[in-house]
Amino acid sequence: MDDVMTGDGLRLRVYEDGAATNPTVLLVHGFPDTAAVWEPLVRELKDSFRVVWYDVRGMGGSEALATREGYRIECLKDDVIRVAEAAGGKVHLVGHDWGAVQGWRAVQEHAFESFTAISGPDLGHASDWYARNFPSKDTVNQLIRSWYMAAFKIPKLPDLIFPTAGLELYRANIGQKYEPKRIATRTLQIIPTKDAFVTPALMKAAERWCDDLTVKTVPAGHWVIKTHPEVVATWIKEFARES
Repeated sequence: MDDVMTGDGLRLRVYEDGAATNPTVLLVHGFPDTAAVWEPLVRELKDSFRVVWYDVRGMGGSEALATREGYRIECLKDDVIRVAEAAGGKVHLVGHDWGAVQGWRAVQEHAFESFTAISGPDLGHASDWYARNFPSKDTVNQLIRSWYMAAFKIPKLPDLIFPTAGLELYRANIGQKYEPKRIATRTLQIIPTKDAFVTPALMKAAERWCDDLTVKTVPAGHWVIKTHPEVVATWIKEFARES
């Protein structure tokens, strides 16, 4: 596939593998990754799918904006939809970490064949979950695991360690008010039970809002897409066949 232009004029670097006649799966990565994080999973999927993946704005080979507003979830969601439309046809969407966060928003506005969310909640579902359950053991546990989000809002210091564009994801989106919305798209949640950043309790907040949800758990850490690509690929293949 050719690179894709965003609505605000950025060029997104897009990659493709697998036969064009196969069903299409679109992979969206999170922070602080680039598209390279998907390499183990691409190897597992390319015999069954036409695999499309890209560097999100500001990361890897994609262009970056100088302003924070361009990293709001609405802009990121639009990027997902633009790449899906450029891919053409019916698309199965897979997101990890912030890629899953973007995916939750994208499936609310675009017709995907299925959506697989890995280690990333919808911002509206998360807001609702906190509002309904705070204070509780689960919400406090998640807040402890999310300590880095507050740290990322400190000016200048985090920028010396992490890619600035990636940090803008947090600075532009965390702390905003988001309304939860129902999800009609068939959704698979893969929940790594040893995730150091996202608790199973938070991920399960989606159960309240999804019309058709399948949940799989795996005893793995946050980057399960790298450590257990065979398991993740098997579940994606099975779920896609059922669509």
